[in-house]
Amino acid sequence: GRRTQLLKGLPATSTVEENAAAGVSVYTFNVTVSPLPSEGVATLPTIVNSNPLTEAFAIEAIGGLEYRVVTTGNPVLDYETMPRSFDLQIFVEDTAGRTDLNILTVHVIDKNERPVFRGNMAIQTVTIYVLEGTPPALIYQVDAADPENAELKYSLLPAPVPFLVLESGAIFSLKEFDYEKDPHWYFLNITITDPDGLNSTKTVNINIININDERPYFTTKQRIYRIPEEQSPGTVVANITAEDPDDEDSHSRLFYSIQSFDRYFSINPLTGVLQVAGRINRDALPLRLHPNISVIVQVEDSPSGGHASEMEITILIDDINDNPPECNPSTFREETKENMTAGTFLLGLRNYCKDIDADPSNNQFSFTGLSGFGSNNFALESTESGRLVMTESIDLENPANLGVEVYSLTVRVQDIAFPNYSSKYPFYTAFDIFLCYMIYIYIRIKPVNEFSPVFSNLSYEFNVPEITKVGSSIGRVNARDKDWPPSVIIYSIVAGGSTRDYTNIFWISPTEGDVKILARLDYETTQKHILTVQASDQEKTTTASVTINVLEVNDEEPVCSPNFYSFQIPVSLAIGTNINGFRIECRDRDSDPRSFRYFINEGNVNNHFTFSPSAGSNTSRLILASRFDYESGLDTNWIYRLHVYITDDNLLSARDKITRLIKTGTVTLSIRVIPNPTTVIATMPGFTVVTKKENLYSDSAWYVPFIITLGSLLLLGLLGYLAFLLATWVRTRCPPAGKADGTPLIHFTFCLSSQTMTKLNTVFDGEARDPVTGKMYEFNTRSGARRWKKSNEPLQPAPTVQVMSSATDNGDRGTQRAEAPSKKEAPEKRKEPTAETKPTVKPSAGQPETPGQEELRLQKQKEEPEDRALSSSAPQGRY
Repeated sequence: GRRTQLLKGLPATSTVEENAAAGVSVYTFNVTVSPLPSEGVATLPTIVNSNPLTEAFAIEAIGGLEYRVVTTGNPVLDYETMPRSFDLQIFVEDTAGRTDLNILTVHVIDKNERPVFRGNMAIQTVTIYVLEGTPPALIYQVDAADPENAELKYSLLPAPVPFLVLESGAIFSLKEFDYEKDPHWYFLNITITDPDGLNSTKTVNINIININDERPYFTTKQRIYRIPEEQSPGTVVANITAEDPDDEDSHSRLFYSIQSFDRYFSINPLTGVLQVAGRINRDALPLRLHPNISVIVQVEDSPSGGHASEMEITILIDDINDNPPECNPSTFREETKENMTAGTFLLGLRNYCKDIDADPSNNQFSFTGLSGFGSNNFALESTESGRLVMTESIDLENPANLGVEVYSLTVRVQDIAFPNYSSKYPFYTAFDIFLCYMIYIYIRIKPVNEFSPVFSNLSYEFNVPEITKVGSSIGRVNARDKDWPPSVIIYSIVAGGSTRDYTNIFWISPTEGDVKILARLDYETTQKHILTVQASDQEKTTTASVTINVLEVNDEEPVCSPNFYSFQIPVSLAIGTNINGFRIECRDRDSDPRSFRYFINEGNVNNHFTFSPSAGSNTSRLILASRFDYESGLDTNWIYRLHVYITDDNLLSARDKITRLIKTGTVTLSIRVIPNPTTVIATMPGFTVVTKKENLYSDSAWYVPFIITLGSLLLLGLLGYLAFLLATWVRTRCPPAGKADGTPLIHFTFCLSSQTMTKLNTVFDGEARDPVTGKMYEFNTRSGARRWKKSNEPLQPAPTVQVMSSATDNGDRGTQRAEAPSKKEAPEKRKEPTAETKPTVKPSAGQPETPGQEELRLQKQKEEPEDRALSSSAPQGRY
């Protein structure tokens, strides 16, 4: 067959204690079969193999598809002598041909057992004879063992005795005994104890023997005795007496024993009382054929090596009516169908019973006393035959029968003869009752399936919200069967409940009739499911209609188009403008279009954007709500990533919004703000050297401006002091020039400076972000010239910036200082100079420029290489 998982709970491991009795539960498991009514268990779970092989385990059914592994008691598990682990292979097969084979591993647990005596002490009370005058020595070796092979401790009581037991179990005498002074016997309780405190105790009798040299003789003359069979152990048969000539003046110290092996009798070694020691059964061999026993009794005047005499005694055994009739088996289980006719034969008891008494007058019996619940429905044909028949038909559905399936009957199997005891045995009295044996008969009335199952309702209707979890119970159907006992009804769905995606989205419990869902319900797809449910008692079936109404629940979230959009807008876009004509359109399969509400959850820095309408429609437009302000630094983001949430709760009250289920859709918008373009100003060919130095620092570094300010103050103080020294030196080195004829005399040294103005029309065709400050700057891809980008300007050709180039009279290298406007200047103060307002190169010392000087300056500008100007425009600071 096909291998599948039928054994639920296997493979597994379990334990059982050693010495467990038969029927002890070891492990419980279930068999899982298909819920279809046509399928079931074909081959019951069976132990097909075990490692190692054993019959100590079996499988029995608990009920339904539940089984358990139990001990059989054959053999009894023993941790010390048997394997300690068994692998049981359990096989099962269902009616569809699927099989399963799994292993149950059973570990045998050690159970601490009491230590046991071995040898004579294990079967009888040991008597030790110690001859008077014997030196202290070993008198007995106790033989004992622990089932777990643990080390044992030996002890004896009472404590004040002249004996000692060693750890090896050896019993030693501690003195030489004097028969006339010391006690003639001792009783020692020998106790063996294992490490866990479990112990066993046996008694050892120690007799001190007197020494004599005369042969004792019997004084009892009777040699034949008669007793009935089955006397209890200890019953006195005869009192054997003897005397010892050595003890004429005192009580005889003789020892009696039975010389021939005999299991029926024992004799007290000190008193000579002959007693019954074992069961005497006249009805068993060999006494059934030879009902007499011969016993040879010996008397000694010393327990070892003394003088002895012997006498033979014969005991005759009489038969008694001690055995009731016995039946094998004693319990009968019969089965008959209901509505069987009167007179139907059920059971013949005579074939199963007998009486084993030896005397024919004692082994006759009869059948009487039929009784028990429902015994009026049955009768015995005669007391001799023991034939059991029905007296009337039984209908289980009849209220008079109370729906009873099993009738418990008892029949008395009784001896005909009285116990026959002779009056010459005065210790017995005649019984006034018969010896009898009881037979137990259980008659099961097998039901006949006469009725079909009937549903409690012709149709069922269940209302289920569409968001009900998969696996939830949505209702229950119930059917009953008028048959008694009520049949096990199996429920199944035979029609309905299928969709395009699922063959069946509903499941019904085969035994409970509980209907559950196997897949998510969708009101928007199917509002109603009609199922046909079948109830079957394995033979007859009936059906009922089950209507499942799917209740609408707000479980669909708004879906908007587009759900992602990216666009650019100019920085000067007017307030209230529909941005790029953007329009969002949403739909929800289980909500009204008026239930939509729009709001921007993330990314709407300074709340520049909003949706109109913000609620009550399935369409909305993106509107600019406020202007951008990058000039004052209020706005710094040029890219906005808006997370728009669309909820379907617009039509709900504030209370309903707390209790109702609300779904939310999302739309992501990416908006890039484009700065305004800058107009390119036409100028004369030329160039402007741009030099900008700027130290940048993190906003979180509060100490940087403090250190810069302090350093600047110190530097300004130093420069002021140096300027003072320079002025003093110039005043002393450069006296004022004189005048002649009212015409100014130009007399100067290199104490004065000459200034030269140049101009560069630089085009900033690229932009980038400074990695330190995160601010944007523009650059020329050819020359590398850079400048900070104005917050309200797009990437455009930048106007020129004037730079003053100065050279000192001492021949130092020319340094260039950027004349860039401060960040705090107003926009109108940062206007770039035009061609008309551009300052020219001024003559030295304030003299007007002559035509020759102007020609020289223009020629100098033409001859300066362009790459030098570009090199001069390279940034000097860190950006």
